[in-house]
Amino acid sequence: MTPKPYYVKMETPKEVSEAAYEVLRQASRSGKVRKGTNESTKAIERGVAKLIVIAEDVTPPEVVAHLPILCEERKIPYVFVPSKDQIGPAIGIEVPTASAAVLDAGEGGQILEQVTQELARLKKAA
Repeated sequence: MTPKPYYVKMETPKEVSEAAYEVLRQASRSGKVRKGTNESTKAIERGVAKLIVIAEDVTPPEVVAHLPILCEERKIPYVFVPSKDQIGPAIGIEVPTASAAVLDAGEGGQILEQVTQELARLKKAA
């Protein structure tokens, strides 16, 4: 097992990662999603992001290392997922994506709520 990059602050259980991908899928179909690190950063800075999904396998790690810090400052939930290769297809694009921001979960609202509650619980436990 490879060590986690330095910006990964917590271990994300597989079911939470899967739920995050599902939120992205549903939000990209019926809500609003921003693709990529630049768009995610803007969504955080503007305070419009409901959830930030960050891949753990980004090279160089500096590309996304600032996202957890910004999210903490703005109190925006964020989740680490294992692969950038899964974020892209989840939001309907064919290329891997280092991160994505959910602005409006659309039909994925209930799953988003579960993910954010679970993340809050994991953070308290950490």
